Amino acid sequence: MAITADDEIVPKKKNTLIPMIGAVVLLSLVGGGGGWLTGTLIAPAPAPKPAEATPPSSGEHGGGAEAVAPALPNLLELGPILTNIGYPAENLIRLQVGLVFDGPPDPALAETVNQNIMAYLRTLSLQQLQGPRGFTYLKSDLDEIAGLRSQGRVTKVLVRTFVVE
Repeated sequence: MAITADDEIVPKKKNTLIPMIGAVVLLSLVGGGGGWLTGTLIAPAPAPKPAEATPPSSGEHGGGAEAVAPALPNLLELGPILTNIGYPAENLIRLQVGLVFDGPPDPALAETVNQNIMAYLRTLSLQQLQGPRGFTYLKSDLDEIAGLRSQGRVTKVLVRTFVVE
């Protein structure tokens, strides 16, 4: 009897799907466990919350509106500025800032600084405000305007909102 090519015994293919799934599950568990361990070692424990004071009754502060203390004691929040920019004139800018004073806040001085900021915004073009570099330049200009107008009493200008339409 002669051996032909059709008579060759072909070995069966081994099923590699089960070991592959096992390896993926094992590596996922090792990776997840390592991530959890690293996170618990690096991240600080959450600070305990201080006991909250009871809110004042509605008779105080005029009809139940609670006054929110600023995070910085020398911070004075200014009202929003809404004005058109220099070019193109149909574009509007809305800017809300807070002023950090080196001593107690002066509302009259803050209003003067606010008016100067509004006058400055009316001279800007849209191209000057575009991109991160434009915002950085605007921020440094606002710091300079506030410092010069207040004769150094305003140490920093914090931009709360900045929208150009």
